[in-house]
Amino acid sequence: MMSGLGGLNKSPGGVVLGLVQLQLPIIETAEDVRRQTMEICKMVRKARLNMPSMDLVIFPEYALQGLSMDTRPEVLSRMDGPEVSAFRNACIENDIWGCFSIMEYNPEGNPYNVGIIFDNKGALKLYYRKMHPWVPVEPWEPGDLGIPVCDGPNGSKLALIICHDGMFPEMYREATYKGADVVIRTAGYTAPIRHAWKITNQANAFCNLVYTASVCMCGSDGMFDSMGEGMIVNFDGTPMVTGSGRPNEIITGEIRPDLVREARRNWGVENNIYQFGHRAYVAVKGGAMDCPYTYMTDMVNGNYRLPWEDEVVHKDGTSCGFEVPERNYKYNVRKEIKTP
Repeated sequence: MMSGLGGLNKSPGGVVLGLVQLQLPIIETAEDVRRQTMEICKMVRKARLNMPSMDLVIFPEYALQGLSMDTRPEVLSRMDGPEVSAFRNACIENDIWGCFSIMEYNPEGNPYNVGIIFDNKGALKLYYRKMHPWVPVEPWEPGDLGIPVCDGPNGSKLALIICHDGMFPEMYREATYKGADVVIRTAGYTAPIRHAWKITNQANAFCNLVYTASVCMCGSDGMFDSMGEGMIVNFDGTPMVTGSGRPNEIITGEIRPDLVREARRNWGVENNIYQFGHRAYVAVKGGAMDCPYTYMTDMVNGNYRLPWEDEVVHKDGTSCGFEVPERNYKYNVRKEIKTP
């Protein structure tokens, strides 16, 4: 699968993506957050100038607040705050869709790790709270809004998952079950995760007939070294575009959501997203549509438990300096997120 010379030669059904391997910032004060907001907005402008055909520019997890895991309210963001407003305006001013990361203040508990997508007119198209914080390292509240899917540029359907989310095949399956033909994965991962990053981006594309577009923060903040490694993977699992470890490089490529839809309709062999729910349709009419998976039924019934459950060592964040939590998780009623 070609990517149109990285998006330079855009086809009528194409969507050109830009993955920003953003330099990892040092964030200690509210002023640092303000400065980093302006840096991100400058990179939106760079993306537009870099590739006039670009439809969507994607920034990695931790692009704004860095990797400090700081939960102080003064360095956090709010959906009606100046950082989100600046990102929205950058999309309008540069006539481009944008995917951004914020650590959002939560008055009812720990902050949420949030990803947002604005269209080129400034409309909020997607708001996602990270479902699987990278335990025991991250202190974020568990996401409670599921995995939303939105209409994207040029007829695409977008889903967004964040970093550690992508180590769970169920996340991609849920996104594609809801109709996504592109799953974006933003991350702050460091070099030890490089191999797992690559194989999960590839395997989950193939298993769900979906494009994956993934990017990490990049460079060092003096303590951590994020790896960059932007990559776009075709729906057959083949990497189309792969990045490097160079900070602030924008990895670009064209994807064709129309070809995803064609494959999902016409593939017989390895049409896994369909065949998962229609087992052995050669033998029985329509295939078996039951749920034979114990872990699924146990989770639904609140009984998820591993055979080695009692032997698991790390069950809280104390190994990374966090106190043992005392709050139980509340199963919130999903609510609409409103912004100006």
